[in-house]
Amino acid sequence: MASVLSYESLVHAVAGAVGSVTAMTVFFPLDTARLRLQDAFHQIIRDEGISALWNGTFPSLLLVFNPAIQFMFYEGLKRQLLKKRMKLSSLDVFIIGAVAKAIATTVTYPLQTVQSILRFGRHRLNPENRTLGSLRNILYLLHQRVRRFGIMGLYKGLEAKLLQTVLTAALMFLVYEKLTAATFTVMGLKRAHQH
Repeated sequence: MASVLSYESLVHAVAGAVGSVTAMTVFFPLDTARLRLQDAFHQIIRDEGISALWNGTFPSLLLVFNPAIQFMFYEGLKRQLLKKRMKLSSLDVFIIGAVAKAIATTVTYPLQTVQSILRFGRHRLNPENRTLGSLRNILYLLHQRVRRFGIMGLYKGLEAKLLQTVLTAALMFLVYEKLTAATFTVMGLKRAHQH
């Protein structure tokens, strides 16, 4: 437990947070444009009821696999490159961050598609299961999407999502690595994660 709550862990947490804030700030206009296209809360409640605000919650919870996959590939690619080099360049970090996020986004995008369908109410519920966002309904919606649009229907809009998330993640990892390295240098500490 002491190693989890160490100064080094704090440095990683702060560097990760600053990297995320930087990336989110730089690419926030993409999110603003997305939000302006959505309906207002009061209109959703008026037209569909208050429970509609939670449409897509279950797929959202399943989407925790996205950052898990992202970090797994990021750390794996980083370790592979560090076997060949002593140090990673900024471009290396940016590219492996982008690749890791691209993989995570592509793998989890069908769930994001279902989440969007549920959020915007453009679906017919599985007649056997009226619970929005249940696992059975998610599978039903995925099946209906494939029947209607083919397998590529699960990936409709992926290009725009990749543009936003890949650039954001790549910049976040770059800032994270640079800030962590600078902090350890200033504090005179050796990095424990030199592979």
